[in-house]
Amino acid sequence: MRVPARLGSAIAVAALGLAAAALPIVGLPFATPAFASTRAPASGFGSGFGGASHAVFVQTDNPAGNQVVAYHRAPDGVLSPAGAYATGGVGGILAGSAVDHLASQGSLSYDRGHALLYAVNAGSDTVSVFAVNGDRLALRQVVASGGSFPVSVAVHGDLVYVLNALGGGRVQGYRVLGGFLIPIPGSGRALGLDPTASPQFTNTPGQVAFTPDGSQLIVTTKDNGNDIDVFGVGFGGLLSAAPVVNSEPGTVPFAISFDPFGHLVIAEAGTNALATFSLAASGTVTLIDAVPTGASATCWVAPAGPFLFASNAGSAAESGYTSSFAGTLTLAGATPTDPGTVDASAAAGGRFLYVQTGGNGIVDEFTVGAGASLTEIGTVTVPGAAGGEGIVAF
Repeated sequence: MRVPARLGSAIAVAALGLAAAALPIVGLPFATPAFASTRAPASGFGSGFGGASHAVFVQTDNPAGNQVVAYHRAPDGVLSPAGAYATGGVGGILAGSAVDHLASQGSLSYDRGHALLYAVNAGSDTVSVFAVNGDRLALRQVVASGGSFPVSVAVHGDLVYVLNALGGGRVQGYRVLGGFLIPIPGSGRALGLDPTASPQFTNTPGQVAFTPDGSQLIVTTKDNGNDIDVFGVGFGGLLSAAPVVNSEPGTVPFAISFDPFGHLVIAEAGTNALATFSLAASGTVTLIDAVPTGASATCWVAPAGPFLFASNAGSAAESGYTSSFAGTLTLAGATPTDPGTVDASAAAGGRFLYVQTGGNGIVDEFTVGAGASLTEIGTVTVPGAAGGEGIVAF
């Protein structure tokens, strides 16, 4: 583990932080057209009420018009269509991408405490806020992402951070108030990545995520540095001026999760492995274990009960893992999926796993068994979702 400093990053971060302070703040009755538009909540939908129950939501990321497609989850885990909802924005496509146009994890994120669903509109530089009631959605707000090409959203309590992938990478913070996202002045932070590195697919940041206690915010940079960036979260939700930059050469850190024991878990596309780390309060990470999937393009990771599942886009397979109290990993095996295995999400306490596959826009449905085994129970084809990323299951 190495912790280098990015020369000049503190100056760039400070300048962008001052610029963010000038961003207009969205008031509930006074939406600023340049930054956001809002819609009144529909009857039966509200912040902290209703919530998702027996539902799976899938984002299409379609450049012709982004949608979130809803499915009802039956008691046996099988999905049935429950509606499609326009986000009010458009999807985007990174150069070099194939089965995941955003090359990220977490582009669709659920805020359980406020019963809200956040969807990025990469082609519009906006984030859509939906109120959730069961398997139904109501569009409440479309807010600017505070940067270019948003790809991932992290939530902890009343705090939300959005990761913007282009222009060297940037995160922007928001506070949830009355079911709306309010930009936090001075919360923007630049990542200082090389904006000209190509292809974009492998050289844009992969995910933003909070630690379980919300004290730190983590960003993966993929091949644009091969770093795990860790910001401290301070008073009012503001981040440290610059992140601790943990260099992991050649690993291409992509997706972020945590195992049942609180260890940081990273899907490494460069080594096609799942890796666990200890994370110190200082922001430094220390490798505990790294176990290859034996597959290709290992980019995503999802927890399901006591297990972890890694998605391998190049092999059309989902790899199951068990983890120990010490943070060591054991590969349980792989299960075939439809082409282009990307994001995944578990439901019902980890009894079911839903795997989004970008080759043909299909979601594969599985029950989760002993030892991280998977048994397929069905599939659904999501209209207009080939190459899309973003799935949330309950």
